[in-house]
Amino acid sequence: MSTSAIFKHGFNLSPMYRRTTARVTHITDDLKEVKIKIPLSYKNKNYVGAIFGGSMFAATDPIYMIQLMQILGEDYVIWDKSATINYKRPAKQALVCEFKFTDSEIEAIKKRVQNEQEITIEKTTYLVNTEKIVFAEVIKILYIAEKQFYKEKLKNRASS
Repeated sequence: MSTSAIFKHGFNLSPMYRRTTARVTHITDDLKEVKIKIPLSYKNKNYVGAIFGGSMFAATDPIYMIQLMQILGEDYVIWDKSATINYKRPAKQALVCEFKFTDSEIEAIKKRVQNEQEITIEKTTYLVNTEKIVFAEVIKILYIAEKQFYKEKLKNRASS
């Protein structure tokens, strides 16, 4: 089974992710593109009949971090540092969302980490309907560091 298939099925079978009501629908073999879908259902419908904002936020929350961990590999530490979601309109229909990293972004991240040892990056994605109308904007700040640098940093903190 390919890494992308394991990633997709792992998310879709995980009780934590299943509770968001979202499903990972597509992942490229290189893991640089992930697509999810959030249906409107009785499990995520709020008081006014739209998708509960918490479901939208939770469905998008882990993707970029885990995606980047898989792309960069074990020599890096990646953490979600912060997240913001800006709701644009009530979602009374299914939504989709895409998470993408380009080859040039990955190379730039590697180069910056090599030079700076630890960095933060900002990634923005959108929850949209089939007509590409934006229902929410999600902004994630990710922390990325060389694993060895991060271990030393933690050791120095513990000894101070």
